[in-house]
Amino acid sequence: MTSAQTFALAYGLLGFLVIWAVLLIPQILGQQARFGRVLPRRLARTALVTLYACLTVALVLLPLPGPGGGRLGQHIQLVPFQWTADVARESVGNPLTTLAFQQLSMNVLLFVPLGIFARVLWRRGFTGATLLGLAGSAAIEVCQLTANFGTAPYQYRIFDVDDLMANTVGASLGWVLAALFLVLRAQARRADALSGATTQPLTTPARPARPTVPAYAGQPAGHYAGPRAQPWSRRR
Repeated sequence: MTSAQTFALAYGLLGFLVIWAVLLIPQILGQQARFGRVLPRRLARTALVTLYACLTVALVLLPLPGPGGGRLGQHIQLVPFQWTADVARESVGNPLTTLAFQQLSMNVLLFVPLGIFARVLWRRGFTGATLLGLAGSAAIEVCQLTANFGTAPYQYRIFDVDDLMANTVGASLGWVLAALFLVLRAQARRADALSGATTQPLTTPARPARPTVPAYAGQPAGHYAGPRAQPWSRRR
């Protein structure tokens, strides 16, 4: 990680603390009014998304160019997989230690949380997460191409098609990891439920007690009542 990236992450974390301090009280009051209590899980989800957004914006924009900064020799890079040639040019021993490979890895990892959020929080499918990553990366590249939409004195970041591809792959990878985690968690819960059901003793529900009748009492009472009474005949 370069010093510029460390600088950007530090300011991104500082920005998150400021924004979260402003958003926390309205969230607590809103949840208290809507649900009657505070939901820590919802607060944690909002905090994670806010932290990710702040760090991403900081990495994209910071550090800002100074008035005496050097101008870029190249503004647009439209050759796909140009990073492989850059790695080969910079590689002396291990290609994984080159700046080109590290930047590519950072671009992939930068959008992995977006794919995770798309699957876990926003219930998007694989295609939706991929398109979301593509749209977010395109917005970043346009911002860099236009010098932060005209707010910077000059363009200080390159519009790179490899960055666009790497960000999109990162979002797709994040979705796959989140989907795999959800499947494994569901299987673990199902296994726990089955194991819990097999370890519980099998008991039959108690039936209400019925009065017991001796075996001899089940026979017709007329059997012991003597001869059957004859009908009375009227004499004439």
